[in-house]
Formats: sequence, structure tokens, C-alpha cells
Amino acid sequence: MTDTDEFLHPDAEEIGIVARTVAFCAAHKFLVLALSLVVTVLAGLYAADRFAMSTDLNKLINPDLPWRQREIALGKAFPQRENMILAVLDGPSPELATKGALALAEALKPQTQFFAGVTSLETSDFFRRNGLLYLPAKEVEAKTDQLIEAQPFLGALAKDPTLRGFSGALGLMARGGKEAAGLAKPLESIAGAVEAANAGKPSDFSWSALFSGEPPAARDKRRFLMVKPVMDFSALEPGADAADALRATAQQIGLTPETGYRLRLTGDVALQDEEFSTLAEGAALNNSLMVLAVLFILWRALRWGRLILAVMVNLVIGLAVTAALGLWMVGSLNPISVAFAVLFVGIGVDFGIQFSVRYREERYRDDNVQRALNSSGAKASLPLALAAAATAAGFYSFIPTDYRGVSELGLVAGGGMIVAFLTSITALPALLAVLKPPSETKPVGYAFLAPLDEFQMSHRKGIIAAALGLALLGSPLLTKVRFDYNPLNLRSAQTESVAALLDLMQDPHTSPNIIEVLAPSLAAADQLAVKLRALPLVEGVTSLSDFVPEDQAPKLAAISEARGLLGPSLDPGRPRPASDAEDVQALAGAGAALRKAAGESQELAPLARLGVALERLSQGPEPARALARASLIAPMQALLDDVRLTLQAGPVTIDNLPQELRRDWITADGRARLEIAPRGDKNDYDKMRPFVDQVLAVAPDASGAPVSILASGDTVIRAFMEAGALALISISLLLYLALRRVGDVALTLAPLLLAGVYTMEICALIGLRLNFANIIALPLLLGLGVAFKIYYVIAWRAGSAKLLRTGLTRAIFFSAMTTATAFGSLWMSNHPGTSSMGKLLALSLATTLCAAVLFQPALMGPPRARKTQDQEEVEEEAEDEAREEAKVESK
Repeated sequence: MTDTDEFLHPDAEEIGIVARTVAFCAAHKFLVLALSLVVTVLAGLYAADRFAMSTDLNKLINPDLPWRQREIALGKAFPQRENMILAVLDGPSPELATKGALALAEALKPQTQFFAGVTSLETSDFFRRNGLLYLPAKEVEAKTDQLIEAQPFLGALAKDPTLRGFSGALGLMARGGKEAAGLAKPLESIAGAVEAANAGKPSDFSWSALFSGEPPAARDKRRFLMVKPVMDFSALEPGADAADALRATAQQIGLTPETGYRLRLTGDVALQDEEFSTLAEGAALNNSLMVLAVLFILWRALRWGRLILAVMVNLVIGLAVTAALGLWMVGSLNPISVAFAVLFVGIGVDFGIQFSVRYREERYRDDNVQRALNSSGAKASLPLALAAAATAAGFYSFIPTDYRGVSELGLVAGGGMIVAFLTSITALPALLAVLKPPSETKPVGYAFLAPLDEFQMSHRKGIIAAALGLALLGSPLLTKVRFDYNPLNLRSAQTESVAALLDLMQDPHTSPNIIEVLAPSLAAADQLAVKLRALPLVEGVTSLSDFVPEDQAPKLAAISEARGLLGPSLDPGRPRPASDAEDVQALAGAGAALRKAAGESQELAPLARLGVALERLSQGPEPARALARASLIAPMQALLDDVRLTLQAGPVTIDNLPQELRRDWITADGRARLEIAPRGDKNDYDKMRPFVDQVLAVAPDASGAPVSILASGDTVIRAFMEAGALALISISLLLYLALRRVGDVALTLAPLLLAGVYTMEICALIGLRLNFANIIALPLLLGLGVAFKIYYVIAWRAGSAKLLRTGLTRAIFFSAMTTATAFGSLWMSNHPGTSSMGKLLALSLATTLCAAVLFQPALMGPPRARKTQDQEEVEEEAEDEAREEAKVESK
């Protein structure tokens, strides 16, 4: 017996069924292939007909968990707030932003086939009318004083809101002489807007900023629309049709970058849709490259085209059957379980490679195809069966966890491992019997690794000490391993929805990371709000009662005074339209008057600049004046409308708050919602936990994004700890039942656990954090890595001492390469979460392979002498008797 010839030689009784199956399929090859073809076609038709994918991420975690129950209850109480698109509209000025948001909302509401509802509270009549009441009293007085001071100008513009009237109002400044010098800043701003129109560019000119003297901030020019889309959960992007219709509508009504607007979509629906489009982006190219790479690896591993064809056909059969089986078991795939295909290619092909390399070994010894297949079945079946069972156990360990997405992946992928094993001992032998690959002319193993074999055997203790010492040396790194709770880090920041959300998070007033509480009544909510506001990590608490302004009496008095002085001048009747010729004449006259009034005075230079700009506009083409109307007259009309509404403000009470506002804060049966905002960085989940803990201590029924995200992370971590423990126990039991020796089980698992330690230490070293996506690699490490160890242990038990030079190492190496290629395709994904999963899977695979090839042979050492089955039974009986005697003595 040589190391190469007998590297797998289990007892015949242990693998009788599998070996006989291989022999039968090889002997009845055409019947087996005909049945395989029928099964493949039926499975493919079933999978194509029943394929469904649910993109509802709320179903990925067990809904029976307490925090999920609170989340679901809140969603049921306010269903209109679920599955929303948040349209963020930035306008060139505050006035045009409001006008654009109102126009967009009105254009969307009739499209009921796409939108179930559209609301924009900040642009509603209620808040435009009563907005001043929400400011401090002194600020209300200051703003009403500004309006009163601007009465002559506003009155003139209200009387004639055209370029003609605008020019006439500016012409009045020429008569003010040196008094106009006090208006230098406003005049410079107007001149800049006119010059932009002359240059054919939109302007961000703002009349409200002109009167207040402060430039508008980005937040002042931003408006929000809450859009309830009609969802199609059977589609990969359920809200795509609504999002497309929303963008098309904005384009049709002129809310485009060319006119100074920017529309961005974010919110749950947009985030999920763009996440899936990111997953699909580049997937075809990555998968094509993966297939080509797998074919190249198979060529290097198997050499013969017929062998490669057999393995690939076998892979297609297994994938079709697994897809059909998976859809039958789970009904519809989810965004996580759909990864079963990549995992099947990466792991399932291992069995085909192992069997085919074993076949090449046997063909080298015996040129007869049938006998080589029979021998391959006899010698490779036990390790393949055990590896398949262990890998499936690793996947099945996900099933009992609360992470439903991964639980379904475990069910489908675990079944896929069984399918891959079954096709490898049925369809693959039949394919090889039909294709009859050429004979082998030289050994399949790696003879050049013989010196390394010798080195491992002669330096066993040093290798073991070095491997364990290095792990021990790096053990402090294990305390640095972190879990990234922030789900945004799993999404591409290049997508519009994520970029918009990150932008909103910079503003404490628009960050979505708030905690919500559902109280029995508004009174109870207000009482709870008092306690919550006292918490040191709480920045603010909002309930429906906070929409009733404080100190309304002095504010309403100031508004009433302004209404008395401004009212008549702001409603002069219907103005007469102006033709372009009239606008040209008025612009030219005002420009000349301003330049003449300025003269050579440096103090009045702004008048001269504005005069030159107006004259140039009068002499320019009509499109320039159209742009001036859009930049100056349109926002002026919007401002006048807002001023008219503001002057109509009246007392605000709980009872006269608008219904669309009330329904977002209080239910029909009287339950009330609270919002609690944290202090500090609202996107740092490491700092968010103390805030969540403080709130939960006062309000145990709290829900909302921070609570759900942190609880989701805790659930996922717990799920994978449970899955890892269950995988370890089940794999250990399988190994013991197959190997019947605790020591051999330890020899199989020890390198695997060492690889796990190295994987975590390297993660800490390179700053790779665990997250909701890549944590799947850890239990998979047990199922995947144990296969390599099993192959070596069984070969060692068969008497092979120098394993690196054998065909087994060749099979393991190229099997790992195909798996790494599949995981590499995940690493190349444009989706950060998927990429991080591929990265950690590839890292764990590398450490597992190194532990198998470099550490395990040294750990096992020289093989023990082979014993007959009778000898082993006698020894087992003796051990049992010794244990019984020990029990008696102890009693």
C-alpha cells in the first residue's frame, strides 16, 4: 500500500450502500442519465414557474420577538407611515422650493395607480398660515416689522407682479438719492440675479432672505413630501414603478437641475429598492467571470475536457433540483436565501472535484473505466457522505434561530448539500461512464510537496507549538472584534437614497434616528414626555400637544397689526398682464434711471451695477427675460401668497390642528405617539445604546429605528452564536458516529477551531467588522471547513502518513479555489454588505485551508497501525467493561 494509492480506504461495510449506488449508476449509465434529464427538466420548469422573491425586509426576523411585536403594533396603529417614499426637494430659493413642492404634490395625487397618498405638512395651508406662531414672540415681532417696513415695495409688486412692475418699483429707488445707499446689500443681491439671467443661468435669489438680511440655509430651501407608493412585493423593486412615475412627474412640471431644483428619493421603499438594484448591478458580469474562473480551475484540477464537462453538467443538475426543492420548502426566497445559488456553486462543486480526482487516481492504477468508477465509489464515498452531512449540518444549524432570512437560507442550502452529494454519486458516475475520459499517464498528486511532507513529520512539535503560540499571541485582538450595528454601512453611499439619508442625518432636525412610544392617551403621552425630557441623553421629545404654539396672544397681536397696515396693499385687485415689449420698456427706463442716480458716486455703485444689468436685460433675447421672470417674479408671487396667508393666522388648539397631522400622532381610539430624539451623533450606534437603554428604562414599550436596529443586531449575534453552537454539536456527533473515536473527532475539529480564532484575529487586525451580512461566514466556517479536515482524517485513518503529495491535497486545493472563486464573486459585488460577506467568507476559507494543509497533518502525526474490525470491537468491549468497573468501584 502506498500513500498515493490508498489515501482513502474506509471499511467496505461502512460505505456499502453508497459504493453499490455508484457501481449501479455507472453500469446503468443511460437509464440514470435519462432519469437525471427528466428530473432536471421538471425541476427547472417548477423553479421557473414558482420562482418568487419577497423583498419585504420586515420578514427577515422572527415577528414574535418582543421588540418586533412593539414595532408591528406601532405600524398597525399608524399604517399610513409604513412603506413610504420620502421625496426631498431642494429649490433655488425658499419661495420656489415651496411652490415646487406644492406643484409636485398636486400633480401626484391624481395618479392613484402609483400613489396611495401624498402629504407635505410643511407646505400645507395650515403651517404656511400659522408658521410664525411657532417662533419666539420677539422673532415674530421682528419679522412683522420687516414686512411693515417693506410695505411700499411689497404693495407695488402686489399691484403689478411682472417685470414691468418690478422695474417700476426699482425705479422708485432712483428717486431716493443717497437714501438708496442704505439698500446696497439688497441691490447687490437683485443685481446678481439679473446678471445670472443675462448669462442664461438660474439664480438662487430669495425675496425672504432679502427682507431678513440673512442668506437662506440649505434647510430653508428644502421641502419634503411623504409619498405612499402602491407596492408590488412580488417584484425585486416593489416601489420602482411609483419612483419612476414620481421622477417623471417632476420632470414634466419643470423641477429639474436646469431650473435650479434637485429631487432625491429616500425612505424605506427607496432604500430597499436601490439596495436590490445595487445587488443586481454588475451581477451578470461577476457571475460570468465566476463561471470562467471555475472552468479554468476545473481544467487545472481535472485536466480532461470530458471530466470538466461531467462536473459542470452535474453542477447544473444539482442547482436545478436545489432551486425547485428550495422554492417548494420556503415558498418564496428572500434577499438572503437567494444567495443559495452562489453557495451551492462554491461548496457543492467540492464533491464533484473530490470524486473526479479520486477517479483519476483509480484510472492511473487501473485503465478500466468501470472498475475505476467502482473503486472510486468504494474509497471516496464515506468521506464525501460525511463531508456532505457535516456541511448540511452547518447550514441546518441556522434553522432554529430567530433570523428568519438566514434560517431559510440554511434550509435551502442545507438541502442543496444533500442534493450535491446525491448527484455526485449518481449522475456524475453515469456521466463519466458515458464520456470515458482518457487514461491517466502519471500520478495525480503533487510529488514536489514530498519535502514538505517530510518536514511536517520531522518537526511536528515545532509546527504545533508555532501555530498555537501564534494564536495565543494574537488573542488580545479578539477583544477588538466589533459588530457594526449601522445598517447604512451595508448599503452603497453612491446611491441616491443613502446619500440623501446621510445628508439628512447631518441636520438634527431631520435625522430619522428617533425613538417612538405609543401611549394609551395624549394625556399619558404628555406625562411621559415630562419624564423623558429629564433624561440626560434626550435632546427633545415631541407629541401632538407640541404643535400647539406657546404665547399665542402677543404673536397674534403683532400679526394683526401687520395685517391692518399691509392687508389693503397686498390685495389691490387683479393685475393687468404685461407683454414682453412692455417689460423691455420698463427695464430700460429703470436701468437708465438707476445709472443716472448713481452717477460717479462710489457710495451708490450698487445702483449703477443694477442699472447696467437691467439695461442689458432689456436689450437681450426674450429667453433671458423669461429666466428673470422665473428667478425674480415667480418667487416674488410665491412670497406674496405666503405673506397673505401669514397675515390670516389665528389661534391654534388641539382641536383645530389639521387632520393629516393628527392622524400621524394620535389613533382613532385615542392612543398617542411620542418621538424622542437623542443628543450627539445620531448616526453612531455605539453611542446610541446608552440613549436607548435610558429611554427603555422609563418607557419599556418604546420602538423606533434605534431600538429596532440595536435589537436586530443583538438578535443576529445571538442567532449566530446559537447556530455556531448547534453546528459544532451536530458536526461533532456526526463525526463521532462515523469515526467512533473521540480523539479522531478532536483531530478533525481542532484545526477548524484554530482557523476560527485566526479568522477573528485577522478581522480585528485589518479592521473588518462583523455585520448583519458577513456574520453568516462564521457558522459556515464549521460546515465548510470540516469537509477538508474529514478528507485528511479518513485518509490518515486508512494509513496514509504523507498527505501533501497525494491527489487528496490536489482535490482539496482546487476545491478550495472554486469555493474561493464563488465567494470572490460576492466580494466583487457593488453592494457593500454582500462584498463584506464575500470578504469574510474568503478570509475564513483561507485560514481553514491553511489549517487543513499546514497544521492538521502535523497534528495527526504518523498513522496508527490499522486494525481489523474484530480487534476494534474487542477493544471497544474492553473499554466498556473498564468503564462499568470504574462505576462500581466509585459507588
